[in-house]
Amino acid sequence: GSLRRCLARLGALRTRPDGGHRTELHLLFDQLISESCGPEPAAAPGPQDVCAVLVQACQSVPLDQEHLVSKVCQLIHHLLNRYQVMVDEQNLNFLLSYCISALRQCSSWTHVEILQALAALVYNNGPKCQKYLPDLLGKAGLLLQFSDPAQPDVELRRAAVRSMANLCLSVPAQPYLDESYRSVCFQTFLSVLQSSKTSDVDDITFCMLLQSALKGVQSLLNGGKMKLMQTDQIGALLAVLKKCMFHGLPGLSIEVPTALYPAPLPQYDKRSPVKQEQSEPATSKHTGSRRKKCKGKQKKGEFGEEGREDPGDAGNESVLGADMLKLHLEDVQNCPCPDPRPRASDVCAGRDPLPSHATGWKGISSSESEYSDTEGGIQSKVRSYQANVRQGALACFLSTIKSIEKRVLYGYWSAFVPDAPGIGSPQSVSLMTIALKDPSPKTRACALQVLSAFLEGSKQFLSVAEDASDHKRAFTPFSVTIASSIRELHRCLLLALVAESSSQTLTQIVKCLANLVSNAPYSRLKPGLLTRVWNQIKPYISHKDVNVRVSSLTLLGAIVSVQAPLPEVQLLLQQPSSSGLNSSGSATPRRFSSCEQWRKALPWAGEGPLDHPAGCAPPEPCWLLRLCVSIIVLPREDSCSDSDANFPSLSSVYEPCPLRLEALQVLALLVKGYFPMAQSYFLELGEVACRCMEEMDPSIQLHGAKLLEELGTGVLQQHKPDS
Repeated sequence: GSLRRCLARLGALRTRPDGGHRTELHLLFDQLISESCGPEPAAAPGPQDVCAVLVQACQSVPLDQEHLVSKVCQLIHHLLNRYQVMVDEQNLNFLLSYCISALRQCSSWTHVEILQALAALVYNNGPKCQKYLPDLLGKAGLLLQFSDPAQPDVELRRAAVRSMANLCLSVPAQPYLDESYRSVCFQTFLSVLQSSKTSDVDDITFCMLLQSALKGVQSLLNGGKMKLMQTDQIGALLAVLKKCMFHGLPGLSIEVPTALYPAPLPQYDKRSPVKQEQSEPATSKHTGSRRKKCKGKQKKGEFGEEGREDPGDAGNESVLGADMLKLHLEDVQNCPCPDPRPRASDVCAGRDPLPSHATGWKGISSSESEYSDTEGGIQSKVRSYQANVRQGALACFLSTIKSIEKRVLYGYWSAFVPDAPGIGSPQSVSLMTIALKDPSPKTRACALQVLSAFLEGSKQFLSVAEDASDHKRAFTPFSVTIASSIRELHRCLLLALVAESSSQTLTQIVKCLANLVSNAPYSRLKPGLLTRVWNQIKPYISHKDVNVRVSSLTLLGAIVSVQAPLPEVQLLLQQPSSSGLNSSGSATPRRFSSCEQWRKALPWAGEGPLDHPAGCAPPEPCWLLRLCVSIIVLPREDSCSDSDANFPSLSSVYEPCPLRLEALQVLALLVKGYFPMAQSYFLELGEVACRCMEEMDPSIQLHGAKLLEELGTGVLQQHKPDS
């Protein structure tokens, strides 16, 4: 192809004795760069051809010809990125040596292009670059010099940070960076993320600098070699992630301290939570704003006793990250985000009204199109880059959560999870702020993914939650604070559910709710939370997107399995099928509207003389049981299942396989947790299980067998003699 022709021309130029070949080299490099930026060729060149051209090009250009050095580095950058070439070790050694020598010898105006070439060369090649690490990351390493906070050229700093981030990418089954180099890189990325934008730096360049640093931190954490252990390291990283999570979010300006500090957690102490609560003073003379100060000092003292940090380091700052935020919540109407538009109004009909203080969030924008075009191309581009920073920070936060022990992570709960606002005080900023206010659906989904990971495995942490008793106390016990946070999470997630229009983000909201339901101690909280979730999730069972429907069933499964049997859930299951519907009946798919239709699908069900006493009408089955059986045994309706052709099942006679599997699992959980209610439909459920075991799909067979097993276990438990 054209690369081989260029290779031949390069060879011919190198053999020419005169110095007049510079112009031809310029023209040749321009042609190659132009082709690498143009339309995709019919056949992509092989890695050997790309490497041969790059090596030959570097051999043709001495380092004193700086314009050609700049062009050959652009060529390395473009060709490697365009054709996704992994350079072999021999050629990598030559090209890296060339770039490092060029950085040392050439003028500063060439350095950005050289660093871009370096970044492309080391990408996914870190393990092969070991012998060059002292030159790049050593005490006076080139990348450390160029990424220094004092570096006035931000483009140069960004290129150096990007090269460093690419070096940190881990390659499976290959040696990783030594601990000393990892530490140097981590500190560099941290200092970049802690820096503020100066007036002489444009928004897009600063966003790209932040993105490179966030990718670097994420690579270090994903490599699995770097575990965050030190409190100061964790606190500093979480502080910058919190700052970047809100970067450029319209209508919001926050100041985050350089480090967040964890709260002590009684759940993970050796003392029991009850004793911990009793050991707190019952009264306090401090009131109003003084009470908060007293609380902060008390917690700081506890840190000192446990030896987690030096109290002197904390200064006069409050321990909890949320208390350290200075909020400037502007009126959303004045911010440059798209005009909010009412959404999901049909879904809202017939719902339990949300608490009155929820209305402050209702004017938020959650448009499917990420950005408004009315402000011109530049503003739209800036907002796009700012959204990328927020997404990068959230992706990095997700990796951070996996690198920290849960008992350590939950010390920072109040900095990222909403709490009910006090009277007259503003709503604290949290992950839910992004889920409710960010104009980008992708960013909202990222925030919900992080919140879901935060909630996963939180059962022990949330176990101390308890609603406040009626009598007033002079201080708020820790258990009441956690209960308040659980209630606020329910409120915000249900609000997000009503407001959301993006199917992908809806799926994340419902998954997040399922994680919350699975871990919250409802037996210690006042009833009502699960009823609101139950009623508001019903319309989403018939959503056009199959993933939303599957996750909605997962949520219902979480409700019937959490701390079963719960009195509140028993009441919900006893409600007749028609309850909870609005006037249009939209809470249940149309084909489920006939009470008898699902029974007719099971020919012999309900015919036996043992089913119901003489003269008694059969009871109307509970909504959830009828729904699950209908999904499993009734043929699909195109109007309800038009969303996804990725789930073919039985020639599309039935609902998509993931939906049927989830319905089977919900039935099994229902039988396990609430057998006295489920046994009224024992024969029907047995027939469903047997039908599933006769199907061809092994996963349907397996879950049919599990349902049958739960039915059998329920019967055995019921007839077991009381011990």
